[in-house]
Amino acid sequence: MKCTNNYQRILTGLMILTLFSATLMGCGSKEYSFGYDRSRNNSGFSVASHTAGSTADAFASELCVTTKDVTSGTDVDMSAATAAGLFDMTQKNVVYAKNPHEKLNPASLTKILTALCALEHGNLDDVLTASENVYITESGAVKLGLEAGDTMTMDQALHALLLKSSNDVAIMIAEHIGGSIEGFSDIMNDTAKRLGATNSNFVNPHGLTDPNHYTTAYDLYLICNAAVKYDKFVEVIHMASYNSVYHDKNGNDKTMDMANSNAYIKGEAFAPDNVTVIGGKTGTTNAAGNCLVIYARDTAGNPYISIVLQAPDRTTMYTEMTDLLGEI
Repeated sequence: MKCTNNYQRILTGLMILTLFSATLMGCGSKEYSFGYDRSRNNSGFSVASHTAGSTADAFASELCVTTKDVTSGTDVDMSAATAAGLFDMTQKNVVYAKNPHEKLNPASLTKILTALCALEHGNLDDVLTASENVYITESGAVKLGLEAGDTMTMDQALHALLLKSSNDVAIMIAEHIGGSIEGFSDIMNDTAKRLGATNSNFVNPHGLTDPNHYTTAYDLYLICNAAVKYDKFVEVIHMASYNSVYHDKNGNDKTMDMANSNAYIKGEAFAPDNVTVIGGKTGTTNAAGNCLVIYARDTAGNPYISIVLQAPDRTTMYTEMTDLLGEI
């Protein structure tokens, strides 16, 4: 009897172990094998560190990948900026990288992800309404000057977000898409993780300083790489200026008239002769320093993404970015 009971216990244990193993293996599921835990700031998966296995290989095959600095064969003077990168989107090659995975405050470069989430989850003709939360009191924060009850389309909002870098408009977009800043932050982080940008955490849609709000040069490449797939995003960042009319709570006209903050687009900075700057995004706070993302093309039309983070001043940021673009 004891032998029979022991045999039954062993058989039962084997059956449980088999079912448990099948669950872990997915039982033929088509789900990705590198899923992440949304409750954590950082996933165990990253494009840079996981390139083995068929699923990860397929995921990374269309991306530039590096786990470390890349300087061989380059002559870039990046002595001032904390982190930087130049990514060849055609050859899937990291041309240059300095501290590509160092977590830094991105300032308004955050708005690239905000725009991406808006384009993924909203429509250009959506009508957005400003809440009381658009009143930003932080000193030096760029604002359009929204008041509660103001309305505009998503298309107008994206122009104000990316050209003027309006922090109050970022809040309006976030509340329209996510219901709240917290809800939109969840969407931002889910989107970042889906793209493989696992060394990032976002707690707001504008990039105003928060110790829990950070990203890396490499993660910004992944985010920008996704954003430029949208024609509207590329169209907006390429514009030199924009003006339009939105409305207050009573339907009265209010005008917006803005210029692109990108010095290459404004004709105040000049890329190498073989490079055409399509557009980009600037970002500046005391914590982040001076930051810049550029989307450019070479004479054959091949696209590149270049990033400079935490330069000490605006002049140095553009000088080092131009030096970086010289490697194209």
